[in-house]
Amino acid sequence: MSNTIHPTAIVSPKATLGENNTIGPYVIIEDDVVMGNNNLFGPLVCVYNGARIGNNNKFHQAVSVAHIPQDLKFTGEPTEMRIGDNNVFHEFVTMHRGTKETGFTSVGSNTLLMAYVHVAHDCVVGSNVVVANLTQMGGHVHLEDWVTVGGMTAVVQFCTIGKHAMVGGGFKVVKDVPPFVLAGGEPLRFSGLNVVGLRRRGFSNQDISEIKDMYRLIYDAGLLHKEAAEKILEKYPESEFAKDVVSFMEHSKKGILGK
Repeated sequence: MSNTIHPTAIVSPKATLGENNTIGPYVIIEDDVVMGNNNLFGPLVCVYNGARIGNNNKFHQAVSVAHIPQDLKFTGEPTEMRIGDNNVFHEFVTMHRGTKETGFTSVGSNTLLMAYVHVAHDCVVGSNVVVANLTQMGGHVHLEDWVTVGGMTAVVQFCTIGKHAMVGGGFKVVKDVPPFVLAGGEPLRFSGLNVVGLRRRGFSNQDISEIKDMYRLIYDAGLLHKEAAEKILEKYPESEFAKDVVSFMEHSKKGILGK
């Protein structure tokens, strides 16, 4: 099927479009853009050079894709904004392409970014992520798969939020948030496990009990993080969840949340 392009849209003949894309009023698509099939671009969406877009994505009005980074070190080098499949981006979402430090910013698949979310340069947003209205991410932020972030949250540069974690709304993330946890309070702190989210995703009661015990060793046993990691692997040597938790701690750049 051919693409449907509104007569007021400006689509570069150099852009590579798949099939059955719907491009609405006053959309702008620049030269160095590559997209797949069945994407929807609402009114006033701007897709800039470096955008690499998969299939079945919905960009609602005035979304900005792959604009240049807000980084004074950026000198116009060719970088990308990579987007997977089946994502929804609500009005006024802004996503900047990468810098030469990593070369790209990315959003996975099946992710929802609500209105006014900002994804800065060199961020990596995973799949099955939900980010609520007005959340702002600094450069090099990493949201792993299945993360949920409440509205009006600020995520400071280089912070990572681990898989299946949930951060409440209206907070500031200045430390890494480990996988599977619930984070809230001011300052932001460990508030237990994301039990509701884990159950919705098929984690068993035994899984949740084991993960809870791992975080007891981290936060309540009076151990250094290195000692807690050793205890976790000793107690749960075959657990993929244990490997996830320990690996996250070992690779944390900002240090993990306190309690």
